[in-house]
Amino acid sequence: MANCYIINYDLRKSRDYDSLYAAIRSYGTYAKILESCWAVVSERSATEIRNHLQTVMDEDDGIFVVKSGGAAAWNNVICKNSWLKDNI
Repeated sequence: MANCYIINYDLRKSRDYDSLYAAIRSYGTYAKILESCWAVVSERSATEIRNHLQTVMDEDDGIFVVKSGGAAAWNNVICKNSWLKDNI
């Protein structure tokens, strides 16, 4: 069963955003919510998503992946409100 996961990250040294964005987009169903916050829909676990994304990150970069619980509120996000309503 697919779930929605929220991904937050902090790239510190080389800041290879292109590789990270490509890895996030590889999930197929995704949205960029804020500059360092994305959501993906996947059948993988939070740990599996974290491990996958870490393959394109430096060892000192931070990452946080959490399964969405369903209740959410937002304002002035980058993605469409309808995507969040449909997937969170």
